[in-house]
Amino acid sequence: MAAGMKHYKRDGTLHTGGTHKMPDGTLHSGKSHGKASVKLFHYKDLSKKAKERADARKVRKKAKSKK
Repeated sequence: MAAGMKHYKRDGTLHTGGTHKMPDGTLHSGKSHGKASVKLFHYKDLSKKAKERADARKVRKKAKSKK
């Protein structure tokens, strides 16, 4: 996973917290692995539905910042 890229949960929610790399090379949430850790994805690797959710969040954020 490239540094500086945004990472998303499987459902398209942007992850902004800590991350750690698993032995297989995948990136997970949290500074260290625990019960709440989830696999993270780049935007391009999300499903169509998850991309729609991520895009909708961007649109809402832009609209909110214009007010």
